Amino acid sequence: MLTIKAVNQFYGGSHTLWDVDLTVPAGSRMCIMGRNGMGKTTLLKCIMGLQAVSSGSIAFEGVDLVPCPAEQRAKAGIGYVPQGREIFSHLTVEENLRVGLGVRKNGPRAIPSRIFDLFPVLRQMLHRRGGDLSGGQQQQLAIGRALVLEPKLLILDEPTEGIQPNIVHEIGDIVLRLNEDEGLTVLLVEQKLPFARRVASEFCILDKGRRVAAGEIGELTDQVVREHLSV
Repeated sequence: MLTIKAVNQFYGGSHTLWDVDLTVPAGSRMCIMGRNGMGKTTLLKCIMGLQAVSSGSIAFEGVDLVPCPAEQRAKAGIGYVPQGREIFSHLTVEENLRVGLGVRKNGPRAIPSRIFDLFPVLRQMLHRRGGDLSGGQQQQLAIGRALVLEPKLLILDEPTEGIQPNIVHEIGDIVLRLNEDEGLTVLLVEQKLPFARRVASEFCILDKGRRVAAGEIGELTDQVVREHLSV
């Protein structure tokens, strides 16, 4: 579904991604891992067109994304939940969700009822401002906003960051439900090892902008963790 080949990226004078290759098969749950500052978020931003690549290719369902602006990538069927959630704090929950509707290429202009089936709390807080929600509720809102697009690929950047454990578990349940019941492909960046092992089907580890390990999640052994993830 998503194929990244030999991607290089520079930020100022720093070479942040080095010949990164990554394939995200349709129906998979791919987790990008690595210590802080290793290029994980940069790679996601390159996929979404929020940062330009210096060389290499990024293809989604066979279409080259590199020349496409970010909004076109969203319309192509990629939902994105950035690190820190980036909801509109002064807009209501309903208004935040309707922002996603404006990006849809076609389909109804009503918020899909499945969003409230997945996140009942959003229905209860429909008219509350996003900034008044807890961190966990804001993360559910951010994921709901991405799902309003009815994407084929959902990208999540650190979905468990700063969230209480019970909501972390709920988010894991929802990712698995979306993938297993609806066939949604998921690409996430995650540093919490138990969450990654529970939710992901495959993993890729970046170290200083280079891919250093990858495989099925069962291959994420303690030895691999010690070598590439321990601090």
